Amino acid sequence: MSDGFGRVQALALLEEWTKGESLRKHGLAVSVCTQSYGAMEASRLGLEGEEASSFVERYASAGLLHDMDYERHPTLEEHPFVGVSHLRELGWPEEVLHAILAHADYSGTPRESYLDKALFACDELAGFLTACALVKPSKSIHEVEVAGVKKKMKDKAFARAVKREDITDGAVLLGVSVEEHVGNCLRAMQARAGELGLDGQL
Repeated sequence: MSDGFGRVQALALLEEWTKGESLRKHGLAVSVCTQSYGAMEASRLGLEGEEASSFVERYASAGLLHDMDYERHPTLEEHPFVGVSHLRELGWPEEVLHAILAHADYSGTPRESYLDKALFACDELAGFLTACALVKPSKSIHEVEVAGVKKKMKDKAFARAVKREDITDGAVLLGVSVEEHVGNCLRAMQARAGELGLDGQL
């Protein structure tokens, strides 16, 4: 998406609208996970070169922008509608806006495209994987394993704000097992641990 609607522009918008470090990191983590599914889907569709990179950028951008208005407009009446309205004015692709709306259950927007499903599936899981990393003595995502994540999902007291059903429902939407979904996102976050502040180098 070299037309001014790519990851670089999305990151700038996230940083403009969101000052809190944890919410910025959440946007980055969701972007990393969603982007990994975009890359898998681009490969499945046989996309190459500029077409493939543009496709994957949409996934990365949707992840970065899905909560961009949450800090300023956290109510159900405003989030993510205020952000989407602003993005529409800027000319962002409807495919990205639809996915952002669809990640919120209460928006009434159905999850239709693979991007819609991937963003929803990665949102809560990215937060959960971050929580799993931060309770490690090293605070490193490299020490997190799929089996441990599955075990922690059953512990209702751990990261209780994370909706477990969104993780399991998301896996169903994507047509993968929960283990596979956790593994996909975990590998994506481990590959960019430094960027996410989860490499243990604190």
